[in-house]
Amino acid sequence: MTDQLKLMCVLAHPDDESLGTGGILAKYAAEGVETYLVTATRGERGWFGNESEYPGLEVLGKKRETELFAAAQVLGIRRVEFLDYIDGDLDQVPPAEAVAKIVRHLRRVQPDVVVTFGPDGAYGHPDHIAICQFTTAAVVEAASPDSLYSRDLASHCVSKLYYMVAPEKLFLAYQSVFGDVVMHIDGLERRGVAWPEWAITTRINIGEYRQTVWQAILCHESQLVVYRLLEHVSQEQQKELWESQTYYRAFSLANGGRDVEDDLFAGLRSRS
Repeated sequence: MTDQLKLMCVLAHPDDESLGTGGILAKYAAEGVETYLVTATRGERGWFGNESEYPGLEVLGKKRETELFAAAQVLGIRRVEFLDYIDGDLDQVPPAEAVAKIVRHLRRVQPDVVVTFGPDGAYGHPDHIAICQFTTAAVVEAASPDSLYSRDLASHCVSKLYYMVAPEKLFLAYQSVFGDVVMHIDGLERRGVAWPEWAITTRINIGEYRQTVWQAILCHESQLVVYRLLEHVSQEQQKELWESQTYYRAFSLANGGRDVEDDLFAGLRSRS
């Protein structure tokens, strides 16, 4: 029985849920797990058209919000919430404020498993790194009965926390599509670095849901000038992109060891 199990993804931008965690969200929703999404921003700066035609933060943010809700419906997500921060500014917001917001969602929903970005932010993206740090801190705070946050809600101890990570083959597949993604932050170059296979703790087979994930990606119409490139990769790269999703188990109160998991809820199902 899985009707009591709950999964929450805490991510940075609209489309992170489809490209980054679409497979697990579709899979577990189909299995009866309650799935939830918290998104920090509305992707207000994600514009790929002519700069002179950029509609502005509010207009683009509203469009991307609508796209996210459509993708969430495709993926079977039970509820979507926003933290209401601006795209690109997430690492500049007051940390205590952001953590408090996430704590409230954790205590309200009481998820068993939480998934967020890894500490490298996939390719050094400041928003991705920030949401990883805020979410990790919030998981700790949500469990503390002495926390000053959301004291009107009971404390909640998340059983497992996962970080999204890319092994070399997946990293190379994305690089073949999007090129060498580089960000220049504080005078330094940031780019993606693949995680070694031995560091992958969890590999979830999501091949059965690849069409669902693609339909969710297509909901993000404002981003398709880039994402349509995914249609033109080789069969081998298609396999890397759509057959599985990989994670690092940051902590678990239910299991451990070197065996690579094939289920985010390993160690929890007998409790439900």
